[in-house]
Amino acid sequence: MLAPFRAVRQATEALCAPLAIEDYIVQGMADVSPTKWHLAHTSWFFEIFVLEPHLDSYRPLDERYRALFNSYYNGVGPQFPRPQRGHLSRPTVQEVYAYRAHVDKGMIALLESRDVEPESELGAVVLLGLNHEQQHQELILTDLKYNLGLNPLRPAYHARPIPGGAAPALRLAEFAGGLVDIGHDGRGFAFDNEQPRHQTYLGPFRLASRLVTNGEYCEFIEAGGYRRPDLWLSEGWLAMQTQGWPAPLYWEAHDGGWRLFTLSGLQPLDPEAPVAHVSYYEADAFARWAGKRLPTEQEWEHAVGGQPLEGNLMDSGVLHPVPAAAGREGLGQAIGDVWEWTASAYLPYPGFRPLAGGLGEYNGKFMMSQMVLRGGSCATPLSHIRTSYRNFFPPSARWQFSGIRLAEDGERPTR
Repeated sequence: MLAPFRAVRQATEALCAPLAIEDYIVQGMADVSPTKWHLAHTSWFFEIFVLEPHLDSYRPLDERYRALFNSYYNGVGPQFPRPQRGHLSRPTVQEVYAYRAHVDKGMIALLESRDVEPESELGAVVLLGLNHEQQHQELILTDLKYNLGLNPLRPAYHARPIPGGAAPALRLAEFAGGLVDIGHDGRGFAFDNEQPRHQTYLGPFRLASRLVTNGEYCEFIEAGGYRRPDLWLSEGWLAMQTQGWPAPLYWEAHDGGWRLFTLSGLQPLDPEAPVAHVSYYEADAFARWAGKRLPTEQEWEHAVGGQPLEGNLMDSGVLHPVPAAAGREGLGQAIGDVWEWTASAYLPYPGFRPLAGGLGEYNGKFMMSQMVLRGGSCATPLSHIRTSYRNFFPPSARWQFSGIRLAEDGERPTR
């Protein structure tokens, strides 16, 4: 377990290498956090759930960090208010890195002192901590993008070219449905919300062979998509009007066209690339305008299961959605590029049981007023994603790399 622990911790700090000091502390809205808070919180997780219960010699670097870097674990104790994290001038960035080093020293001592198997109780918590940190690697990028995007100078996180190309024609792939198995199959790590594996019935359905592109979404805008209440859910219409959405997040009107803020700075909008940073409400409205619907998470998992776990993920270094490759078998862009909104509310699977103790707050308590997304994004680590993975956000969320795959009902066989 020592080697993967070191690899994940080093990968997190490598993401922070291009940052200036001010990039660690800025916070643009309540849903995002400063980079230095992510660095501290992922260390806090190992301190609270691994070191304190399992290493007798461990002593906290600062007892006040217990509340300061607690995200939402009420069973652990109080938390510093999330919307105020950007006001934390102390601890400094240097002190946060010192905290990480202190926690790493304890974790290395623990993992070197005993043979920790992934199947053991301790190993399971360490694995959860590593996957938790990978989630925050993605959040570091998406939160940083939001914070940089507020700056009128439009600063870039890195200056890397974004690949282009022509997206293939959209086709609809047929799936017969039937009684199918859904959920994690027990091989390797999974979060508790992916379990237990169970059977569900699906009618025949069709899924689009690739993601919806920026060009296709422009057609929706030009057709008055943001002015037609008949296309929108009631809450979505209210959110769109209240927050003044004229287009997806990071789109900027310029000389009669659109430009897009990316982690590589402000770029011309590529009409062939997948549309990103849309809310569930926008995805649902677009699908209705197109005469289609969004897939359920069960349809998505059944259709994508068995495909190779490859795509435009964080490991590519692009950190932006790119056009679908032509001539690909199966469903293109099923893994990576953007998280795909589904029509499924985030609810427990039949027989779901949260983890014991404080870790039971990790997923289960959010099973209300959220929608499920599938497939990973250009900011998701390859070793973190799987077809049973259930991401979830409120339907109004737009700062994540979230996009659209269309679906429709298939033909039911006649008797």
